[in-house]
Amino acid sequence: MATDPCLFCRIARGEIPAQIVYETPHVMAFRDIAPQAPYHVIIIPRDHVATLNDTRDPGLVGRLAIAASELAEREGFAAAGYRTVINTNADGGQTVFHLHLHLLAGRKMGWPPG
Repeated sequence: MATDPCLFCRIARGEIPAQIVYETPHVMAFRDIAPQAPYHVIIIPRDHVATLNDTRDPGLVGRLAIAASELAEREGFAAAGYRTVINTNADGGQTVFHLHLHLLAGRKMGWPPG
């Protein structure tokens, strides 16, 4: 059997170590290895969906967003504010082709983002 090349699928299965900060049966979150803010986690669906364009479950993005809001509350960033980002495809900045939401907090965010 060939090894699954999807980095985030392998993290979700526990094949690659990550600093897990949140888990439900459908979603998990872990610390980004190259953080862009003092608090930066990646929130993924456990099941593989390559991009936002491939999402067919109307609740999937909602589960990612709820995870982000629960983490922001738990970590104390909800009141001050935080940023959530979903990059889609190469021109949108997506580098791992498994749908994921970035949760960034711990500093004032600028606009435009880049």
